[in-house]
Amino acid sequence: MRQLGGRLVVIAVALVVAGCQSLSETSGSPSALSLSALQAGSDDVAIAKRHFRKSNYGLAERHYRRAVEARPEDAEAWVGLGASYDQLRRFDLADRAYQQAVQLIGRSPEILNNQGYSYMLRGEYEKARAKLLEAQTLDPDNPYIETNLAQLGPH
Repeated sequence: MRQLGGRLVVIAVALVVAGCQSLSETSGSPSALSLSALQAGSDDVAIAKRHFRKSNYGLAERHYRRAVEARPEDAEAWVGLGASYDQLRRFDLADRAYQQAVQLIGRSPEILNNQGYSYMLRGEYEKARAKLLEAQTLDPDNPYIETNLAQLGPH
C-alpha cells in the first residue's frame, strides 16, 4: 500500500510550474532576480520530483521547501512538500502545506486525493474516506482516487 500510495502522490504533484531562489543568493535587478529565481526553482522542483520517485523523501522535502520559501505562490511545490512530509510522517507539516496549496488553487481533486491519502497513512480512515469522496465528486473518473478509495475497502 505504501509503495502504491507514493506513486499516487507523485502523480498528484503535477499541478503548476515552479521557481525557487532566495533573495540572498542573487544580486541584481528585479528582472534578473525573477529570471534567476525561475530557473533555480524549476531545478529545485525537478530535483525534488526525482528524489521523491526514488523514495528519498528527506531530500525531496529539502528541495520542495526551498521552492516554497522562494516562491510561496507555487502550488505544485506546496503539494510536493506536503507529499514529502506525509512520507516522512510529519503530518502536522503536511496539513500546513496542503492548506497553502488550497489557498492558492482551491480544493482540487489532486489536493483532496493527497489529503485523503495522508489520512490513510495516519489510520484516520473516516477522514480519509470523506476527503476521497469529495475528490471523487470533482473528478469521478480519476483512477488514483478510485484506487485510494478501494484501498479503504467497503464502508
